[in-house]
Amino acid sequence: MAPSQRPAKRTESTCTRETEQGTHAFRVVGYSLQRGIGRGKFIRSANFAVGGYDWAVRFYPDGGNTEVSKGYVSVYLELRSKDTEARALYDFRLLDQHSGMSKSICSSSTVRVFRSGPSDKPSWGIPKFMKRTTLEASKYLRKDCLVIECDVTVIKEVRVVKAATTVEVQVPPPNLLDGLGKLLESDEIADVTFKVKGEIFYAHKLMLAVRSPVFKAKLYGPMRDKESGHINVDDMEPYVFKALLHFIYKDSLPTMEELDGDENEEMVKHILVAADRYGVERMKLICEGILCNRLDVESVAATLALADQYHCSKLKDVCIEFINSSNRLDDVLSSQGYTHLKTHVPLSLWKYLRKRLISPAKSRKIILS
Repeated sequence: MAPSQRPAKRTESTCTRETEQGTHAFRVVGYSLQRGIGRGKFIRSANFAVGGYDWAVRFYPDGGNTEVSKGYVSVYLELRSKDTEARALYDFRLLDQHSGMSKSICSSSTVRVFRSGPSDKPSWGIPKFMKRTTLEASKYLRKDCLVIECDVTVIKEVRVVKAATTVEVQVPPPNLLDGLGKLLESDEIADVTFKVKGEIFYAHKLMLAVRSPVFKAKLYGPMRDKESGHINVDDMEPYVFKALLHFIYKDSLPTMEELDGDENEEMVKHILVAADRYGVERMKLICEGILCNRLDVESVAATLALADQYHCSKLKDVCIEFINSSNRLDDVLSSQGYTHLKTHVPLSLWKYLRKRLISPAKSRKIILS
C-alpha cells in the first residue's frame, strides 16, 4: 500500500474538570427572634468543608445592604478559607419540614469565583431570595424554624486522560431488583405463606433467609417451626408486614405519598419496629434517618422513647440535640408526647435525658415535671 493510501493514525484524549459536591443544611431556629436585626446584618452557619475549602451560609433576615433587597430575605454563600481562591457553583433550597422534600429557590447558572481577602469578593448569593411576607406565610417556616439547604459544587483542577480505542457495547441497566419485585408479586413458586390478621402473603423462604437473620432462624434453624410453610403473624398490621416484604425484595421503602404528614410519620415508626423485630438493619437505619428529619415539639418526646426502646442511638442523640437547641423545653413538657413519655418509659431513659441536657435549669424542669 502506498504511503498516501494508508489510514491516518487517530488518537484521542479528554480534558475534564475534577469537581466535588457537598450539601449543608442550615437550621434557623427561632426565626421570629432574628427579625429586626437590621438591613445588611446576617447570621452565619457553621463552617463546612467542600473541595478542600471551608464555606458558610449567610442569612439576612432583614435583607442585604442593597436597596433591591428591601422587603426580602437574602442568602449568600461565603468562602471562609483564608488567602485563597475557589471556583464553585451553588444551589440554595428551602426544606419542607412536613414532607421532607426541598425546593430550589436560587442557583448559579455560571461558575462563580470566590476570593478571600479584605478587598475581594468572598461571597455570592441573591439579595432577593424571597419576600419576607411570602416566606413567613409559606410551608417552609414551621414551628418558627427555617431550614436552608445549600449545594456547593467546587470546580477543581484540569485532568487530561488519553483514551485507547475501545468498542462500546450497549448494556441495559441492572434489573435484578425489578426481577425480585416481580417475584414478590407472583405466588406461583412461593414456598411459604404468612397469615397476618386474616390477610395472606406469599413469599420465598430462601429470599427471606438471605435478607433477615430472624427469618433464617425461623425457617432453616434448628428451632424452626414444624409448620414453617404456613406462619401466623398476629401482632403486626398487614400493611406493615407488606412494607417489610417490599423492602426485603426491592431494597426500598414503599411509596407513602397518599398518607398525610402525621400518618406518614406513624407508618415509618411501625416499619422501624418491624425492621428491628426481623433484624433488617438497613431498613431500620433508613427509618431512623427519616425520623431524624421529622422532629417537632409535639413528636420529639414520643420519638425519643421509641429510639430508646429500639436502640436507635443516632435518633436518640438527635432528639436530645433538638430539645437542647430549640429553646422550647416548656412546649415539649406540655406536649401529649411528653405525658406519654412520663408514664411509659424506664427510669434509665430519664437519667440519660437529664444527663444529656446542657442547662442545669433544663434538668431541674425535667425532674419537677
